Amino acid sequence: MPNRKPSDGSTPSRIPRTLMPNSRMFLLFLIVFAVATFFFSDKLWLAAAEGGIVFLLILYSLIMSSRKRKALLNYIESVTYDAESAKSNTLQNFPLPMAVFRPADSQVIWANQNFFDLCGVRKPAVEMCIADVIPGFSARWLMEGSTQCPELLEHNGKKYQIHGNLVHTNDGDDASSFMGITYWVDVTDYEEIRQEYVDSRPNVAVFVIDNYDELIRGQTDRTRNELRDAIEDQLMQWCDGTDGIFRRYERDRYLFVFEERYLAEMRAEKFASLLEGVHSVVNPVGIRATLSVGIGHDGSGFAENLSFAALGVDMALSRSGDQVVLKNRVTFEFFGGRGGEIETHTKVKSRVMANALGQLVQDSSKVYVMGHKFSDLDALGAAAGVCCIARKLNTPCYIVIDQAKTAAGPLLEKLTALPAYERAFLTPQDAILHADSHTLLVVVDTNRPNQVEDLALLESCTRVALIDHHRRAAEYITNVTMAFHEPHASSACELVAELLEELVDQPDILRAEAEALLSGIMLDTKNFTIRTGERTFDAAAFLRRSGADTSEVKKLLQCDMAHTVARYRILQNAKIYRTGIALAVQEQPQDRIVAAQAADELLNVAGVDCSVVVYPTADGVSMSARSIGDVNVQILMEKLGGGGNRAAAAVQLRDVSLPEAVQRLRAAIDEYEAD
Repeated sequence: MPNRKPSDGSTPSRIPRTLMPNSRMFLLFLIVFAVATFFFSDKLWLAAAEGGIVFLLILYSLIMSSRKRKALLNYIESVTYDAESAKSNTLQNFPLPMAVFRPADSQVIWANQNFFDLCGVRKPAVEMCIADVIPGFSARWLMEGSTQCPELLEHNGKKYQIHGNLVHTNDGDDASSFMGITYWVDVTDYEEIRQEYVDSRPNVAVFVIDNYDELIRGQTDRTRNELRDAIEDQLMQWCDGTDGIFRRYERDRYLFVFEERYLAEMRAEKFASLLEGVHSVVNPVGIRATLSVGIGHDGSGFAENLSFAALGVDMALSRSGDQVVLKNRVTFEFFGGRGGEIETHTKVKSRVMANALGQLVQDSSKVYVMGHKFSDLDALGAAAGVCCIARKLNTPCYIVIDQAKTAAGPLLEKLTALPAYERAFLTPQDAILHADSHTLLVVVDTNRPNQVEDLALLESCTRVALIDHHRRAAEYITNVTMAFHEPHASSACELVAELLEELVDQPDILRAEAEALLSGIMLDTKNFTIRTGERTFDAAAFLRRSGADTSEVKKLLQCDMAHTVARYRILQNAKIYRTGIALAVQEQPQDRIVAAQAADELLNVAGVDCSVVVYPTADGVSMSARSIGDVNVQILMEKLGGGGNRAAAAVQLRDVSLPEAVQRLRAAIDEYEAD
């Protein structure tokens, strides 16, 4: 059946309306009958009577229609008035402050009495602006399409949440063509309750006296008790006034539970009074007490905050201690840590780690050893030491390295010539193809996942061991089966040498392996001039007894004439910034090894305690920093996103111009000096 077209006033649509029963149809028939009577009947009086009746009926119909129309209009006016009156009363008596204004200049068009009371205005001016009576008000959020102000507005001691919307008043698109309507909700009581809830959230802190053994070694029981009591007095004085809970639960560990409201003040003074107070405790031989603190906050409760605090303590200890680490759900925040690494003289941990590594190697189908990108003598030397351990335990071992991008070319050639290392080197791609569930990956000389030779290999291996001497950064390799992480050590080769001493007999160590390990130690200590301790010389002596030839090691540390000339060109452009900090900014790209050597060379200049070499790269800017003074270059480079240790650190800035990088570096130095 075809669809009917809607009525549009045409003839077909008028016929049905005409045939509908109504008074006009009856009058039409009366007129027809009156005309018929007049023409077809001789009784004219009857036709006249019918005509008169029809006339009277038409007149009556018109009169009644007029009355009905007037009554309907009166009813509509009455209803409209009542609606407008109700609308006006509703707006005027709206329980919330309400204002209509122009967003262009915040001029008020209309507002109810509650809004004027909010503003403290009794008699509103003709051209009153909201921004004048409420200085903190801005309508930007309305113009951006939001229906709720993103921040609370505080006025006269009360806080308001503002809701609103825009109304388009004309065809224009500028700010003057819009009208804003806002509703102001007083949330003062709710905000006070919310703030009290936030302020009362629990924080958990764990205090560790990180040099406790060195502090009490050789002391009488009375002196030990006095030192412990002095440290506890300093801690309790710092905790006093926080209404927290402070308890000692181990000989050198303390637990402190306090509320969130006190954390902002602690952070503002950077925990300086806490660290300095503990530093004031000195034992009879002149060793100052140092403290490592982990604070967990923003957790779901006590248990999670305690877990965060434990992670913070581990992070502080792995960064050489004497600092406070604040841990939340997402990041770490560091305070202090400017002091040097605290060397431990005992090798108990080395023996424990050696046994753990030996068991892991024996239980593995194969061992992969991987260092950082652009491997150096320390990374490759440590890898060679791990290969020696695996060979002793009869487990196949392979070194994963990019042979085209390495700073240890001479050592790589020397090892490749040995029968034991003929097939020991793999590319990251080949390593991934041959890895299985029982493969052990040993990462050396780095603890940051984004700096390893190949991140995909790290993520694909489920059994990972870590051997490193750098301070731990906020981003580090997690879920390791074994971690031998000692920031006090001079190099990764020193740590591997200690493991070798426990696991391998001296005759089983190849001469080239001993020289590789010694070259790594000499590289990172700058020929035993920096970052050396008692254990560093012990490791070097062990390697010397194992057959290492120092003249051969010296050859591994040599550089060619081109690199030597390039290094001295960098030195010529160096300038002193502030006191004792030398900056060498290069306009042209440099070899990263040459830049690092130039940074080391600058420390030979009298009066220079810290050096930074800055040079452009293909995708940004790189910096190599060195220090032999009080400046902790790891903290300095961490401000720019890099890392390292106290004496040597670096950073790579992506998509940054050289002038901008230099500006950031100087700002970081200024901030460091101001702390």
